[in-house]
Amino acid sequence: MDLVTPGLGLVFWMVVVFSLLLFLLKKFAWKPIISALNERENSIEEALRSAEQAREQMSKLKSDNEALFRQAREERDQILKEAKEMKESIISEARKSAEEEGKRMIQKATDEITKQKAAAIAELKGQVASLSVSIAEKLINSQLSNSAEQQNIIASQVNNLNNNQQAIA
Repeated sequence: MDLVTPGLGLVFWMVVVFSLLLFLLKKFAWKPIISALNERENSIEEALRSAEQAREQMSKLKSDNEALFRQAREERDQILKEAKEMKESIISEARKSAEEEGKRMIQKATDEITKQKAAAIAELKGQVASLSVSIAEKLINSQLSNSAEQQNIIASQVNNLNNNQQAIA
């Protein structure tokens, strides 16, 4: 279960990176978008004002007035629609970017866990080899006359090996 849940350090760095991403988006992306939206809103308001002036000037020509007013409304709707689509696409891109960053961070953490696991296995193999050599040295260096004494030494060395492995685990 410990391999599935991320560590506290990983969560911390994920929060730091995500906060940094949000800060950068706020600093560099949102201001130009909002200013563009404000400019579009101002241009829409200006278009509506000019349509209103045209309507007042041409109050005697009602049919022409209705056509101009309808045209201004359609332009406003189109501009609002474009602004809404732009906003949705920017939000969608930001979500995709955040998801990709999250996936990349998870993959990096998984790779790091795999590397550390391989290193631990290699270290354990080295310790087992070292202990095996130590047992062999003790058996070769001791001069034993009967097999009962050899069996006692082998059993004690295996117990030491088991104790060392339990201490490592």
